[in-house]
Amino acid sequence: MMWYGHPGGWGWGYGMMGGFGWVFMLLLVIVVVALVVGLLRDVFIGMRGHHATPRVPGSSARAILDERYARGEIDADEYKRRRADLDLH
Repeated sequence: MMWYGHPGGWGWGYGMMGGFGWVFMLLLVIVVVALVVGLLRDVFIGMRGHHATPRVPGSSARAILDERYARGEIDADEYKRRRADLDLH
């Protein structure tokens, strides 16, 4: 690190990255912010459940089963089996 024109020849100069240090620092800040945002999203989405079926207060088990079948989350055989199970209770 030479500081030209300074007695002794030492100073700050261009530093270790040859004048492009700000580019690397900017990339580092972007990466850190992206990691923090990703971590917070995972934490908060994990608290709600990633693929949780939205529940409407007061909705019956049969209505939830019908919605899951309509969205394609379960197939016809599973729908019939679960519907028969609900009818027994």
